[in-house]
Amino acid sequence: MGTEIFLGIITFFTSTIAGVVGLGGGMILIAILPSFLPVNALIPVHGLTQMSSNFSRAVFGYADVQYQVIPKFLLGSLLGIALISSVIYYISLDYVPLFIGLYILLSLWSKKFNEKIKRFESYFIIGFFQTGLSLVVGATGPLTMTLLYKDFEEKDKVVATAAALMGITHIFKVFVFIFFGFAFFDYIWLLVFMISGAIAGSYAGTKLRDKIDGKKFRNLLKILLSLLAIKVIVTVFI
Repeated sequence: MGTEIFLGIITFFTSTIAGVVGLGGGMILIAILPSFLPVNALIPVHGLTQMSSNFSRAVFGYADVQYQVIPKFLLGSLLGIALISSVIYYISLDYVPLFIGLYILLSLWSKKFNEKIKRFESYFIIGFFQTGLSLVVGATGPLTMTLLYKDFEEKDKVVATAAALMGITHIFKVFVFIFFGFAFFDYIWLLVFMISGAIAGSYAGTKLRDKIDGKKFRNLLKILLSLLAIKVIVTVFI
């Protein structure tokens, strides 16, 4: 039971980080879990925990969720998960993280790129790639944050809406793992502690976010997204 409690505490802190800035907590958690879980349980347990973290963050910030973007994202997610899960064994996805990282960097820092890409950007397309590719690529979350960063000024709208959209991504992943027969019940106590930590962290992060100035938040988010994009690009070549 010591491991379960420890990972529950770790999840609380990673979920708090995500509650403050909108992302990052899941990536920290996925880096820690391999030391405690077998490879076959890593992604399913992480996915269910992150689903709880994101949906609870969206619930705590329900008034700020921009619900108008959800239908397009949901439709894109359905198509993405159906199509990519059916062709995943026939195509090479080795360089997908490279293109994701480059898109994030150019989208954040290049006005010329934004002028050209704007006509193609939509929550339908982001949903398709974020959810579909999440089955095999661990860095799709920043796609949503990058688009929300450009569409909304208020930090609470960005974080709460991103949480709702990323929650959709993770719930589709969980359904896929259930379909393929992963036994979540074998990890029931671990999941109880981690999900409890995730929800408590979402609440704490939501309260702490109120103490951050909006302009400072956007600058912090831009830097964090850029660092994550660089990490993704470097990982492709290492």
